[in-house]
Amino acid sequence: MFTHIVFFKLNEPTEENINKAKSILMGMEGNIPQLDSVEVGVDVLHSERSYDLALITKFDSLDAMNEYQVHPYHVNEVLKYIRPMAKASVTVDYEI
Repeated sequence: MFTHIVFFKLNEPTEENINKAKSILMGMEGNIPQLDSVEVGVDVLHSERSYDLALITKFDSLDAMNEYQVHPYHVNEVLKYIRPMAKASVTVDYEI
């Protein structure tokens, strides 16, 4: 199993923008065959170190995650909208 986690810090972290970003990310569920599971969490502490959203995705393998990265839905329906909203993002990727 391969896990891909992305933390997003939004340019304007209003409740509306956070909910919109969460909806865009959750829209991947059922639209990308390589994606086994998707979870989106919204930060509740709002500390200085906090990011606004966490995306946790799981795949059968690194190859499946690489296919997801270039899948048309991911590129055209997610990245196209999330990138302009995000001030910063960081990732953690690991295999179990």
